[in-house]
Amino acid sequence: MEKRTFIKTAFLGTTALLFPKNAGALEYYPNPSDKKWAVLYGTWCGSARDAGVWISEGMDGIANVFDVRENPDLSVYDNVIVGGAIRAGKISPLLEEYLGKNRAILKTRLRGYFAVCGNMMRPVGPEQNKAMIDDHLAKICGVDSLPSKVFLGRITFGLMEPDVRKQMQQMAGIKEYDNLKRDECMAFGKELLDGTMKA
Repeated sequence: MEKRTFIKTAFLGTTALLFPKNAGALEYYPNPSDKKWAVLYGTWCGSARDAGVWISEGMDGIANVFDVRENPDLSVYDNVIVGGAIRAGKISPLLEEYLGKNRAILKTRLRGYFAVCGNMMRPVGPEQNKAMIDDHLAKICGVDSLPSKVFLGRITFGLMEPDVRKQMQQMAGIKEYDNLKRDECMAFGKELLDGTMKA
């Protein structure tokens, strides 16, 4: 093989690997399962994304994890877990809009809710679960009395929108922190999977 042909072939092969045919949003690929599970989350700074992936890990990785910005078709899933980061007492507008538009599809598939919030670095109690899940997320979805969990979140100034970062940094005593716990998220995923298998 001529040197020129070899270089040209190598370049074209490498380029083909860099640009796959189905280029699009990255998603977390689960282990195979006879029951199709999905975790849908809305996030600002990535804490709800990590919680969603860790919830799937607690289910032995059988749940596919989607960012709401991917606008996934969840009608192909048997079981769906929904959650999001909470800011000023609410999930992101994009997640709220998606849940409203897909309410009929999700109604029979919802198996649990989760929320991630800073809670001023204080422990989460029943009042946070009521405010963020029962009185907010469950009402948006139109399905209540599902297993749910509120996780403490984190603040990473570099991931915030500039105006939000500036506002946060001006608040007395606010600093970067990370209180999101992988083991708590995994335990919730295991709880949801075990509960569904027993039903």
